[in-house]
Amino acid sequence: MMRKWLDRALLVLGWGALIAAVAGIVLHLGSWRQQSLVLLASGAMWLMLGAVLGLILVLLARGWRSAIAGGVVLAGAAWLVVPGYIPAAGAADGPQLRVLQSNLLFGQADPAAVVAAVRDNDVDVLTADELTTDSITRLRAAGLEERLPYFYLEPAQSGGGGTGIYSRYPLRENTKYDGFIMSNISATMDHPQRGPISVFAFHPIPPNIDFAAWTAELRRVDEILATAPTPAIVGADFNATQNHSAYRALLDGPFAAAADQTGDGVLLTYPADRRWGPVIGIDHILVAGGVAEEVRTLTIPGSDHRALLATVRMRD
Repeated sequence: MMRKWLDRALLVLGWGALIAAVAGIVLHLGSWRQQSLVLLASGAMWLMLGAVLGLILVLLARGWRSAIAGGVVLAGAAWLVVPGYIPAAGAADGPQLRVLQSNLLFGQADPAAVVAAVRDNDVDVLTADELTTDSITRLRAAGLEERLPYFYLEPAQSGGGGTGIYSRYPLRENTKYDGFIMSNISATMDHPQRGPISVFAFHPIPPNIDFAAWTAELRRVDEILATAPTPAIVGADFNATQNHSAYRALLDGPFAAAADQTGDGVLLTYPADRRWGPVIGIDHILVAGGVAEEVRTLTIPGSDHRALLATVRMRD
């Protein structure tokens, strides 16, 4: 009798986990226009993990027909998740470019830590979100401009609206794009070996603050990248994960996510200032005309985001 009740309990729990996984799959696949569903989709990956747990539980309960359904759900989740962990085929034999993307949390990130990350990793390009006028002064005092002497900065006096690009090599054609609440910018970097490389720094408004604007701004990013001169590098806090169709639309053209190219899959970046975080990946580096060879996250004290560091080999 006890075994019978245990099997029933395991079966109920298993189906609960499988239903959660199906919800994650649906949230991932949908092009949602409702704020609540878009916010839920941010964590769809975690729901999809329920497919593994659910299948194990129904197998323990000896629910063979349920196990078949669980296998189908697991296959569906794997079809969406696993490709990101398989390195993309491709190679490049041009110069190497090291790119750092960092959200500075209203300019409060430790400037010495930012400069140390640039120095220790021999960074060529830094894209910085939530850049303030005060943080520019503190980064300069910490020695950032000695390492990356060329820059295009659109800071805010306070808050999260400022954005900047710091570079080892000269920048020109500095552009601030319209259609955004916060500063979204680009510049052309003159690389001594590769020639001109487009550098973009994007930071759409978070969907929980202004959902309509987030939707419109990601569409605007897609328009900009569709006509972007390549080769190009994008460093961004998109406030979007790989579970959002608006983010995946950015990868329909010449751009690829560096983490997809290396097979690192989902790199969790936010929130980095919580004991239980980070739990979602909203910071991204995109590449066109090159292949990422390595991508990893870095902790920057004072920021609520982990920074992303990518080593990219440009194509000749």
